[in-house]
Amino acid sequence: MSRTEIGVLAACLAGVAALASLPIFDDGSLLPQAITLLTYTVLATSWTIFSGPTHFISLATTAFFGLGMYVVGGLFDVLPYPVLLGLAILAGGVLAFFVGLATLRLSGIYFVIFTLGLAELVRQIVIWVQTTRGASSGLYVYAVWGEKAIYWQLLAMTAAVFLIGWRIGRSRLGFALRIIGNDETVAAHCGIDTARAKIATFVLSGAFAALTGAVLAPRWSYVEPQSAFNPMLSFLVVVMALLGGVHRLWGPLFGIIPFTLMWDWVTATFPNQTALMLGLAFLLIVYFIPNGVVGLFESLFARLRRRGTP
Repeated sequence: MSRTEIGVLAACLAGVAALASLPIFDDGSLLPQAITLLTYTVLATSWTIFSGPTHFISLATTAFFGLGMYVVGGLFDVLPYPVLLGLAILAGGVLAFFVGLATLRLSGIYFVIFTLGLAELVRQIVIWVQTTRGASSGLYVYAVWGEKAIYWQLLAMTAAVFLIGWRIGRSRLGFALRIIGNDETVAAHCGIDTARAKIATFVLSGAFAALTGAVLAPRWSYVEPQSAFNPMLSFLVVVMALLGGVHRLWGPLFGIIPFTLMWDWVTATFPNQTALMLGLAFLLIVYFIPNGVVGLFESLFARLRRRGTP
């Protein structure tokens, strides 16, 4: 590692340590908002690891998220919590593997449509299973810990997803993904196993989404299909990531923070028009800042440097 990389790593560790101390000094007013921000950071960053370099727009986040919730909700009284987290990761990864195996040969709108329908398919399967068993559609999850423990778990996941994403970006897999994003046909002619590369990162994204749902299940207390598999979550993750910029691993942060704060105001002011507002936000982002906030600033700085060059 170079001195610059060591310095950046030290700064990141210091930042994580500072964030870890928030629950100790907070009176409870900032913690709920911090949990929301960390939730979307994990989801949007893990989504970017796959969709950023490949340019495959996945709307399957809520399918993995809800699956992780139901793993914890259904087995909370049977297995220890750490085992449930491992099962959630396994369930999300396995689902992503088979979905990727069947669909990642598709491209463009076909892949988007399939991933959008995946959450509804999983939701209907969960409802059918619970109905045939004669159980209610929801599950109660009783936890002995509070929001502080959930916050620290999400913070650890945030650090992990950035570390893994950074390592992938510097690896042969990351290089292969970038070639696939530029031209998949060229990547295949270069000897890259495009299917394996895409499936590997899609599985990683699905596993993190499922783990996020598993960690948040005790906070929700009551898990039901309509909320656990809400398609709005998938669209929020995509909009936040695109707003920040998906060509950089840390780009989504510049979309998550402002959009989360704005979304709280939108849901409070226009509770019946949230879907309309989200669609409008998506159109504005794609039309006016297709490369996100990060891309906009990078383009601006590049112009300023060119003007200053004699």
